[in-house]
Amino acid sequence: MKKFQFTFYLFTLACFTIFAQNERVEGKIIKNFGETFNVENIDIKTNTSEEFKVIFDVSQSSADKNVINKYIVTAARFLNMHANEGMKPSQLKVAMTIHGSAWQDVLDNETYKEKYGVDNPNLELINELTEAGADIIICGQTAAYRGITKNNVNPNVKFALSAMTALIQYQKNDYIYIRF
Repeated sequence: MKKFQFTFYLFTLACFTIFAQNERVEGKIIKNFGETFNVENIDIKTNTSEEFKVIFDVSQSSADKNVINKYIVTAARFLNMHANEGMKPSQLKVAMTIHGSAWQDVLDNETYKEKYGVDNPNLELINELTEAGADIIICGQTAAYRGITKNNVNPNVKFALSAMTALIQYQKNDYIYIRF
């Protein structure tokens, strides 16, 4: 019995050590979303003296309308993990184009609830991202097709002629394109 208890103790200690190394870290920029992990012994070091400019292209939404869009959360993770590495918020520039089925994630709460019967789980995240300086951009072509106007969308969302147009313009301004 003592051998079993000792073995169980060692197993529990090993598990705790493994899971303790994989604890999620709250972000320094987006507090309520985008937790990350500390990564030890990295081979490709983050150059924390540079400016990182990125534009995410989001065209998918969650099938469950109660669930936040994981691709929008990626912008929060990007900001948080680099801030946790020591980069200043002023070094991190984020934009995001929204099109395809992701259009629904930028609706205001009233319109979203009317359409899906639940509160829009993406509202707070989009608000925190824009407070941190991120540009959330709806494709004007998608918006026109889906009947999205400035009257039924989160007021922090910007309209572009198209997602393609926004992607071209941001890339010409040295934003790196990331698509899912």
